[in-house]
Amino acid sequence: MKTETATERTCPKCGCVYTEVPALSRTDNETLICPDCGTHEALEALGISLEEQEKIISIIHRNTAE
Repeated sequence: MKTETATERTCPKCGCVYTEVPALSRTDNETLICPDCGTHEALEALGISLEEQEKIISIIHRNTAE
């Protein structure tokens, strides 16, 4: 079984440190951002309000907690 060390990254968008697989920012298609910011960008592109985005991300965190 392959063992990988989690790489710490700092999101250039929100400043949070994360170890998950990064998302590719929709703003320039080059910048790697944290999964939460990637989700925010995707939901914003669908016209979902910030309040609803926060609810969705909260549900994602609850259901993916290790």
